[in-house]
Amino acid sequence: MAWTLLIVNTLGSTGAKTVIPLPRSVSQLITMGALGAAFLIALALNSRLRVRPSAYLFLLTLLLVLSIVASLNLEGGFGALFRCFRFTLFLSTLWLLTRWWDGGLDLVRQHIRTYGAVLVTVVIGFALSPGNAMPFEYGGRLTGTLWPLTPPQVGQYAAVVIGLTTLLWLGGKLDRRNALIVIVPTFGILLLTHTRTAMLGLVAGTIVALMSQWMSSARARKVFTGLVLGGVFAVVVLGGLLQTWFLRGQSEENFSSLTGRAKVWDALLDAPRTTLEYLFGVGLTDKSYDGLPIDSSWLAVYHEQGFVGIAIVAAFLLVLVVVAVLRPPSPARACAIFLITYCLSASYTEAGLGDASPYLLHLALAASLLVRVPADEPEFLKETA
Repeated sequence: MAWTLLIVNTLGSTGAKTVIPLPRSVSQLITMGALGAAFLIALALNSRLRVRPSAYLFLLTLLLVLSIVASLNLEGGFGALFRCFRFTLFLSTLWLLTRWWDGGLDLVRQHIRTYGAVLVTVVIGFALSPGNAMPFEYGGRLTGTLWPLTPPQVGQYAAVVIGLTTLLWLGGKLDRRNALIVIVPTFGILLLTHTRTAMLGLVAGTIVALMSQWMSSARARKVFTGLVLGGVFAVVVLGGLLQTWFLRGQSEENFSSLTGRAKVWDALLDAPRTTLEYLFGVGLTDKSYDGLPIDSSWLAVYHEQGFVGIAIVAAFLLVLVVVAVLRPPSPARACAIFLITYCLSASYTEAGLGDASPYLLHLALAASLLVRVPADEPEFLKETA
């Protein structure tokens, strides 16, 4: 329940027009209420504050401290301090839940179930109001209209559900019928969002995860070979359709500038900054610059937490990669590798690695899957809820 509420908190409160008008203040109250409830549940279950050591969360804690220090100048207004408070509550909840991080797949299943439920609301919204679900202002891309969700959000959730479900089936933890029931409609949702970042992240994450299983799983080798052959067939036979899907009706200039992102990035990098701002950033913002979304984790961190923040983010990603490489092959390791690869590939055109977000939650799930429980671990950490 705590994990589900953390996911609800990271859904955000902005997006397409909803079927039933939902004031942003109400959606913000729901998301923040979910975070508060998640923290209280985790605290009630772990009232003695028994936590498991985690290099990933330790580095995130350093990033939080840096964010608070940078936000104290109030350059981003009091909203920066509120975002720091939210980040603190988010990270505290994760620390409390580490007591149950044991490398098992329970959280993976809950991740799939919760995001699957979110995608069901997207489908229901599409059935109730197709015009609102695929509005002109989003280029006819699928959005959430029961809860305000943008096409990149819907695409991200669909890609993560597809990737994790595929790997559970590959590892023998899910039968083929149930896997197809999840994968086939979810892939249709992903196609309707026309989200290139999610599609490329899904392909990259799945391929790397399959390669990590190459030596230990004949099924992984067969699936990898099938994907390669299927990809070649799609490029040769369906090249025109693939190009149309990726271009989304955009001009070559708009496509080459990453839908206008490059212009915002250039303006951000060219803006004058003090030495302290170069090092520590300006504090947590709404991930925008001059009123336009930054849409890059690395540039968002550069703007908000400076070069020190970039170093911390690079460090916790490197830690996760190294630990994943050193772990023996298993379904849990494959899922972790998929999530890490997906977040790395999406970080170029999506923000989220420097603040409470679905991406940090995906990486927290990866960290929980890479935990190796020692035989002589204290009994209080072996207890279950």
